[in-house]
Amino acid sequence: MRLLVLYRPNSEHSRMTEDFIKNYQRVNPQDSLEIIDVDSREGIATLSLYDVTDYPAILVLSSDGSAQNIWQGIQLPLIDEVAGYSRN
Repeated sequence: MRLLVLYRPNSEHSRMTEDFIKNYQRVNPQDSLEIIDVDSREGIATLSLYDVTDYPAILVLSSDGSAQNIWQGIQLPLIDEVAGYSRN
């Protein structure tokens, strides 16, 4: 499983997203989050590949790269909800 967090640093939503990342890593230290700037080359490609239109976005991907779940927008999911998907 891969956990991706796509967001724009230094935006109005960056603090909320960074708090989510910090809290997720504190509660689930065994999980690895990949943090991607939406303005980077990788970020633009990921947004396009998974049809992400709003951010911040959290993606749970299976080992073959298919999306298990995608959350988009400022209504971030619960930490336990993301962790549950990452354990399947």
